[in-house]
Amino acid sequence: MATQNNFSVATLSFLLIFVSNAAFVAVDAAADGTKTVEFNVKPGGVVHTFTEGIREYECSFTYASQGGTNEQWLMSVGLSDDDKLFSCSVWRPQGKSYLFFTQFKAELKGTKIQYANAYSQTAAAGQSDMPLKPEEFSVGDSTVTHIDGKFSAQLSKLTAIGRTGHDEL
Repeated sequence: MATQNNFSVATLSFLLIFVSNAAFVAVDAAADGTKTVEFNVKPGGVVHTFTEGIREYECSFTYASQGGTNEQWLMSVGLSDDDKLFSCSVWRPQGKSYLFFTQFKAELKGTKIQYANAYSQTAAAGQSDMPLKPEEFSVGDSTVTHIDGKFSAQLSKLTAIGRTGHDEL
């Protein structure tokens, strides 16, 4: 099973470059294999799914939330230059979400997850990322999902990196 500490230096380097680019990339497709798009997270308790991808790789974020009004979130997907890593980050750029999430799941299609983490607060306005407790979510081969009865209902960011299985001959 993949865990938040099971990744290589190359994966960490890709993550750092990807997250840096995602923070400063215009909300649009970039020529270098990254794409950042806006979407609304809608309360009301209804299950919603937002999906974005690059080539044959996809990231789907499925959730249900309560309270407040729509919040503007971002999803960034990226493919490493060697096509071996696909990443997905979903976050609220204003920092902490005021919605209460009853469930969440991120699914990477076409990859096997090597690294994932979820956060109750993102770095914004002088605040630091605050990761969820490890017992609040689980990481599988292709999914990151809440754990019923353990998840605190606070989510502001989710990041996952998967190995594509693409190998050069």
